[in-house]
Amino acid sequence: MTRRRFIALMGATAAARPLAALAQEPGRIYRFGMITGADRQSPRIVAFFDELKGFGFIEGQNVEIVAGGFDVRDDQSAGVAATLVKSHPDVIFCVGDPVLRAAQESTRTIPIVGMASDMVAAGLVRSFAHPGGNVTGLSILATELDGKRQEILMEAVPGARKIAILTASVPRDPRIAACFTGGAA
Repeated sequence: MTRRRFIALMGATAAARPLAALAQEPGRIYRFGMITGADRQSPRIVAFFDELKGFGFIEGQNVEIVAGGFDVRDDQSAGVAATLVKSHPDVIFCVGDPVLRAAQESTRTIPIVGMASDMVAAGLVRSFAHPGGNVTGLSILATELDGKRQEILMEAVPGARKIAILTASVPRDPRIAACFTGGAA
């Protein structure tokens, strides 16, 4: 399995289960780096790894988590990213603009999957259609994607006549707010 396929599976953790049919190379251990302000046992990180299990990527069996990327403050991200890159992971997952930028500045070859408020506005990718470089992921607050999101939702649920979306401009939990703003909690 190529790195691209592994990255596609990583990015598809929020997608439908049929992707589980894409098998991993038998006996291969995938090295996964993560840089986030969250604790390793926080509910969102636990849920992330639970979702990976559904796709056959199981920590301790075929996935090794590179140490040192949890509970990272923004001011620590450059050093953590540089150290993480030296361990040669197959992919690096980052949360927040400053952390993504630090990872991007540390490597141009290791694929980086990230989550940020708006990757284009932050200058992390050229465009959503053609990001270029080694960074891809999810822009949470990019309003220019709203039309496309609605189109995908309408395709996914063609019989829906009414759709409601609940949102908060600023999440109440500071750890979640940090995820959206790119800051550390």
